[in-house]
Amino acid sequence: MNYSQTIDYLFSSMPSFQHVGSDSYKPGLDRITAFCRYLGNPQRNYYTVHVAGTNGKGSVSHILASILQQAGYRVGLYTSPHLKDFRERIRVDGEMIPKQKVVNFVDKHQAKMGELELSFFEMTTAMAFDYFDQSDVEVAVIETGLGGRLDATNIITPLVSVVTNVGLEHTEYLGDTLRKIAAEKAGIIKKSVPVVLGEANEEYNDVFEEYAAAFKSRVIYAQERFRCLTHSVDENIQRMVIERLRDKFDYDISIDLLGDYQFNNVITATAAADYLHESTPLTISRRAYVEGLASAAALTHLAGRWQVLGHEPLVICDTGHNAHGLRYVGAELNRLSERYARQICVLGFAKDKNLADILPVLPVKAHYIFTQASVSRALPAVELAAKAAAAGLEGEVVAEVPAALARARELASAEDMIFVGGSTFVVAEVL
Repeated sequence: MNYSQTIDYLFSSMPSFQHVGSDSYKPGLDRITAFCRYLGNPQRNYYTVHVAGTNGKGSVSHILASILQQAGYRVGLYTSPHLKDFRERIRVDGEMIPKQKVVNFVDKHQAKMGELELSFFEMTTAMAFDYFDQSDVEVAVIETGLGGRLDATNIITPLVSVVTNVGLEHTEYLGDTLRKIAAEKAGIIKKSVPVVLGEANEEYNDVFEEYAAAFKSRVIYAQERFRCLTHSVDENIQRMVIERLRDKFDYDISIDLLGDYQFNNVITATAAADYLHESTPLTISRRAYVEGLASAAALTHLAGRWQVLGHEPLVICDTGHNAHGLRYVGAELNRLSERYARQICVLGFAKDKNLADILPVLPVKAHYIFTQASVSRALPAVELAAKAAAAGLEGEVVAEVPAALARARELASAEDMIFVGGSTFVVAEVL
């Protein structure tokens, strides 16, 4: 098989959550444990950092990978989902896994994957572990797929675990309360391995404390270690002054990621990097930290996080797709509403999203173009428009994403702003 045939085979024989949703979900660690044992447990041959959370885990993973790369390490980065190319999920020093490596892995291990009935995510996780080992990676940043406790990535023993935040997501799998979901994410805590908690909350802090105590570990509250003193935006760069609270030392930093919500991710990544430098075999200089933040998106090729696609009119896309993440997006849109003559939002969602929680956080004054991505999980645009109208959001229906963006550009003046989002699939089609 060539690369395109291999990818077609994977998506047809191992349906992914990204494309078909719950039908692909296979919780549990038995299959991935058996497959990695068959591969020789490659995940044990390098240091790892494990990152979970409802939102921000992708940004934090990319930021940490950039910092570690600037510190001189050979760095693996495993994230999901991908936007355009499957290989985006598996990178070494920012470069995607070569197509031939994907083909070779599937050819070599196809029979065993079938025997174990691996899920798409389990197969991808094992491929990443194996490729990092082959590539002489020194440290790998591993992002969970869904939850944590039963996630396929949870067979690693990292130097530090990170949970960015906890919000209501995938409640049919993880539980219908913040505490239940927190327990699933706290499931990545390992014996004597601290967990950095990015956003503390009285509703679930004790859940992490109890898990940490059971594993003779501890919770590091990022916001008790660092805080953002000042914040500004200059062109496509955010500037911040981050204070280390233990000695009042200030870091004057810039980051090539936009969106006010990123300051939480910066604080979380900073606390994790600080722990790695102070308490593990890794060394991260101040220069590596500052330069890693400044080039986080460029070095790791992170896309779809409040990404600017054009000016006059300003066109921005963001992959936030659940109520917790879209609350930040909605706040950002509302903050910018006074700066632009009109906001036009190209919006589409997956069928399984709870729109009752999502639609109220979006700006009422914007003009909406309701659309749907070309995947089976997409909510029909007409159905979305009806639900949005009931929530007080007005607009029109343009079923195909490219046509919807074209319609937005047709309506917009140079003084307007266009936002594209609601679904990773929608963003992928405009990119």
